[in-house]
Amino acid sequence: MLDHLSIQCADVTASAAFYDAVLTPLGGVRVMDFGEVVGYGIPPRPDFWIGPRSTGDGFRESHIAFEAPDRAAVRAFLDAAVGAGAEVLHQARVWPEYHPNYYGAFVRDPDGNNVEAVCHLPQ
Repeated sequence: MLDHLSIQCADVTASAAFYDAVLTPLGGVRVMDFGEVVGYGIPPRPDFWIGPRSTGDGFRESHIAFEAPDRAAVRAFLDAAVGAGAEVLHQARVWPEYHPNYYGAFVRDPDGNNVEAVCHLPQ
């Protein structure tokens, strides 16, 4: 249903380095780069964008979940996030309260957003 999503970042360079690292294991790459605005996705179309904070006051946490092709990619996302210095909110595991095959890991991005990689396939 979503065509694309854009978030505002306090430090686009730091956020871009984070998303470069954590989206690669999920098959996502920089598709467009306009310096202060970067679009990620699976080529040729970006569906996740980051840019500088330009509106609003203060911070409101967002939860952003990226689909992983398999459970190994969820673990690779988590490893990349830890390598990038992210706070781990939840280790990779099955979340049966969502559904029996929901396998996800949750971390904080440089702005404090809750970023998840999730696989819905059985092991």
